[in-house]
Amino acid sequence: MQDTAKYLIHADITADGVVERNDVVGAVFGQTEGLLGDQLEIRDLQESSKVGRIDVEIASEGGQSFGELTIATSLDKVETAILAAALETIDRIGPCRSTIEVRNIEDVRSARRREVVDRAKRLLRESFDGSVMTSDELIEEVRRSIRVEDITEYEGYPAGPRVEESDAIIVVEGRADVLQLLKYGIKNAVAVEGTDVPEAVAELTREKTVTAFLDGDRGGDLILKELAQVGDIDFVATAPEGRSVEDLDRHEVMAALREKVTHEEFIERREAGTAEELAATDGSAAPAPDDAEPSAETESPPDSSTGESTAPPGDGEGTDESGRDDAPTGGSAGTDGVDPSVDPSDGSDAGASSADGTEGVDATDGSDATGGKPTGEAEAEEGGEPVTLRGHVRAVVEGGTGLARLLDAEMTSLAEADAGEAFDLVRDTERVPSVLVLDGELTQRVLDVCAQRGVEQVIARSEGDFVKKPTGVRIRTAERFLQPADAD
Repeated sequence: MQDTAKYLIHADITADGVVERNDVVGAVFGQTEGLLGDQLEIRDLQESSKVGRIDVEIASEGGQSFGELTIATSLDKVETAILAAALETIDRIGPCRSTIEVRNIEDVRSARRREVVDRAKRLLRESFDGSVMTSDELIEEVRRSIRVEDITEYEGYPAGPRVEESDAIIVVEGRADVLQLLKYGIKNAVAVEGTDVPEAVAELTREKTVTAFLDGDRGGDLILKELAQVGDIDFVATAPEGRSVEDLDRHEVMAALREKVTHEEFIERREAGTAEELAATDGSAAPAPDDAEPSAETESPPDSSTGESTAPPGDGEGTDESGRDDAPTGGSAGTDGVDPSVDPSDGSDAGASSADGTEGVDATDGSDATGGKPTGEAEAEEGGEPVTLRGHVRAVVEGGTGLARLLDAEMTSLAEADAGEAFDLVRDTERVPSVLVLDGELTQRVLDVCAQRGVEQVIARSEGDFVKKPTGVRIRTAERFLQPADAD
């Protein structure tokens, strides 16, 4: 009955004497019999399941009895009210005088409604949160599913469905690049999944016309170099500088593929661009000398007191772009700390310097002819802080300071701390550093945070064991900067 009840009648019982539950139930049936007519006879209503059992809780104390009576009904509210009023006519329970007072009539459905409302609120929060998709999201979801279904594998590597049957293929870096090209209808791309070009892909490049479509970063350059060594490349297309293929819009992808060039032409352009725009590889801001005017430098010896060139004003090389007078035209400021791995023969930097007898600048170690001391150290003594990467490395590592120092692109110190705190130093520095100089061992943890913050290169006393090396961070040991020039 409780499951189908609409209302619950709650009444309080008071009796002048000791009575029990059976006395109360008997009084209800006996004193209401015939009172309300045949349609509201409690016994008949119970048999037809319109009235539930009579629940009584009663206790005796001090010669009196007190309790509560509850009756469940499925009658309508008018009939329920009449039945409740009839209970109050009972004036005797057993041998004792008594009173029954209806406390309230509870609408069971209202309680259920409250439960329904509360549950509906919870369901609304839990089930529908963020699940409503916009039209654009619906379209993109369907397109994504189509792209994922279209992507296949070639010898275990992500590829478009037409790689094997097509006469020409496009080699990209990763799975995301293949998906992006599939989105734009290009189905003959295959991914190498990192800088280690798989043998299967390398073999495939020897059989088909190959276009290498790579990211515009150092990782793309490394993949291109390795692919050229182990495979066969016909054409090269690259994403814009600093961007990835997976981030390009349709028109950018198509424009990059239309502007592809042969591998040989790409190498020639890259070498020509490097020769024209070569800056010191230690990260200093001053550019290398213009190899078109070596004779002007030879004919213009520096002033003995200031080191400033007396070349004609038209050549514009009296001072560097920061206005320092100690940057001679022979390139000492621009080539301080040049990486020994760079061949001086690929530009006229070293040639121009050696041709000028008054300069005597070695392009590989940044030392001048006057004192035989590296310019980084000389400038550190005169100005207080080194202005080149080699100078900073000597100051931090050669001195055994146990420090980690962050530099910006201008080789200006941003912050420094103990080498053991290098991770926190890189992570918490407000400005994004360009270089980390570390007098200690470079760990995987420090290398990872450098890659996350966008640090371009790390120079450390030693390297630890790396599980992975981010392609965007150049790693070098301090030993290369501390060696004398003839050791290279």
